[in-house]
Amino acid sequence: MLDHLRQVAIFAKTVDHGSFRAAAQALRLSPSVVSHHITQLEHHLGVALLYRSTRRLSLTRDGERLIGSARAMLEAAETGLQAVSDQAAQPSGELQITIPAALAQSHVVDRIAQFTATYPAVRLTLDFSDLRREVIADGIDVALRMGWLEDSSLKARKLFDVQRYLIAAQSYVDQRSKPESPNDLQDWDWLTLAQVGLTTEFRTEGKHVITLKPNPRLSVNDAHALYHLARSGAGLALVPEYLTHEDIAAGLVRRVLPDWNVASVGVYAVWPPNAPKEGLSALFINFLAKK
Repeated sequence: MLDHLRQVAIFAKTVDHGSFRAAAQALRLSPSVVSHHITQLEHHLGVALLYRSTRRLSLTRDGERLIGSARAMLEAAETGLQAVSDQAAQPSGELQITIPAALAQSHVVDRIAQFTATYPAVRLTLDFSDLRREVIADGIDVALRMGWLEDSSLKARKLFDVQRYLIAAQSYVDQRSKPESPNDLQDWDWLTLAQVGLTTEFRTEGKHVITLKPNPRLSVNDAHALYHLARSGAGLALVPEYLTHEDIAAGLVRRVLPDWNVASVGVYAVWPPNAPKEGLSALFINFLAKK
């Protein structure tokens, strides 16, 4: 079937150019190859399509019946190829994106807004949720993950780190003895984000390192809920620093052991392994990863 379609295309080009030689030049074939393809098509159909003479070619009645469909076939193919070429030049289409709700107040939102302005023909559906959706089963094109990555066949790329603060409500801190080191926090009421875990490494500028693995009093799957629980006095929590600025300034929450640095949390993009390397998903991920 594919051979016959190629022969039909060569037939149409030959008719449009008026000779085997002119068609051969346009198709970058030899005249004998062009003639051979048309002869093979005639044998397949059992009819003559062209009257051949030393001066010119002319259509037979059967050739006249075929030429309209042959030209329509070529036009449809050329239209489709042009559409694909235009899309490559100006990306368009849809992307399904899932993002941790904790990042809704981060710079990621600004970058996504810049992406939509840069590529107006790309439509995004954003699902902000701290529930980890199944990328392939749920038809997700790109998922942003915060914290650990599960073992899977998905492709992954680190985008950036999120700085975390160890915070508690001022009212909660006032009920406790002033801590001098992370070890003094072992029996505090720890709150944790399930996706990130609670094993925490504290460092000073002098390179002193203390690792804590406290038992959480409460574990949640939403960073905003975690922060508001800590803000309400439920205990101690490690949260993204960008959630805390206003409340720290207002004296509602305070950093605990601010002289000790807490390891940041990585944010990763994950996507299906069969996604095109130059497709919309790659375009979106590369845009987010730009500094």
